[in-house]
Order: sequence, then structure tokens, then C-alpha cells
Amino acid sequence: MSDVTTAEFNEDGKYIRKIRSFVLREGRLTKGQSQAIEAHWSTMGLDYSPQALDLTQVFGRDANTVLEIGFGMGASLVQMASAAPEMNYIGIEVHKPGIGTCLAYAGEANVNNLRVYHHDAMEVLEHSIADGSLTRVQLFFPDPWHKKRHHKRRIVQAEFVQLIRRKLKIGGVFHMATDWENYSEHMLAVMNAAEGYKNRSTTATVVERPQYRPLTKFEARGQRLGHGVWDIMFERTA
Repeated sequence: MSDVTTAEFNEDGKYIRKIRSFVLREGRLTKGQSQAIEAHWSTMGLDYSPQALDLTQVFGRDANTVLEIGFGMGASLVQMASAAPEMNYIGIEVHKPGIGTCLAYAGEANVNNLRVYHHDAMEVLEHSIADGSLTRVQLFFPDPWHKKRHHKRRIVQAEFVQLIRRKLKIGGVFHMATDWENYSEHMLAVMNAAEGYKNRSTTATVVERPQYRPLTKFEARGQRLGHGVWDIMFERTA
């Protein structure tokens, strides 16, 4: 059994740590996912530690570092890392099949600038990432918790965005994307009220999808059906 925390917040945006236990069911992994973890974890996997990472040591160089929270199956994360070999990428995901698939993609693409955590994002951010060390934090298509009574479970809350701010360099960017318009409005409301950030949008709302964020198959299908996707980018100013 492994104890993991899940993010939940009260009405004031205060983070409430909750401890839940779950069993990592290895049988749910495909053969390919298991093989990818076995083959690549030693070079691309990061084991959680409460001590801050030495990014220069981890990547063998000093470079701008991007961190993505909840990368799913990792296709777009690997694509970004492959397209920008001059940058370092860290991904965090609690779903082990996603870890396996991401590592398989990374192996096929021969990327060497990507590292992944199989752990709770809040703990990694709080303890394993040094303050002022990240160029960009990415949160793409998080669970929208669309029912109003569940909005407190949304990860974008006042305390969370200040944790992100601490981890960003001055000038670093927190980039969010969602396909739920109501969540985009919630994100904007939280970010507009947050100290130490400024909106990168010229209209003080959303931005066009930046070229570095790949268009997912799901997103492309949604566009054909007239569905919207909202990108929001805020820069750390203080």
C-alpha cells in the first residue's frame, strides 16, 4: 500500500491535505508499459524525496526547466521535450499506465531531456522542487469538477497558485489550458486575485494556444465539432 495525498481546498482556497491509500495494480499495465518502465525508469524516472532536486545534477547541465502536472499518457509532453532539446522537462503523473506509456514514447523519440515522477504533485512541488527554479509550469486539461458543489476540488485555487509562484523564476510562466469555459473563468478569477502575477494576454483574458503546446487528437476533434479550448498564461512578477 502507498499513501498518497490528493488535493482538496476549502472555500477560501486553503489547501486541505487528505491522506488516501490505494494499491498500485501492476496487472493493469500492458506488457509494453511494463517493459518501458523497466527499460527507462533508471534514466528518466525520479523517485520522490523530500529534499529539493539539484536540477543541474539530474539533467547533467544548466538549462531552463519546464514542469507539467498530470501529463496523462504523455504524448504531448514527449512531443514538447523532443521539439525543444535545449530545455529540461519534468512530468508528474499518479496514473502508472500513463507513466509507462510516456516512457515508451520517450524511448521511441530518443529524448534525453525528460524526467518523470510517479507521485502526488502537491508533495513534489512542496518538497522536491526548489523555489525559483522553474521557467514554466504547465497544467493542461485538469479535472474540471464541473458540478458546482465540487468546485472546491479544482486544483487551481489561491494557495495552489502561490505555491506555483514560489517555484517559478521571476518572469516564469504558469500556463493552464481547459476545455471547460466555466473552469477558464474560475482560473482567471483566481489568477487575477493572486499576488505577484500578471496576465500575458493582451486582452486580460485568454491567449492563443502557443506553438509549443501540441494540439491533441481530442482537442482537434473538439475544434471540428465547435468546442472551445482556453489557454491562460500568467507570468511571475514578484
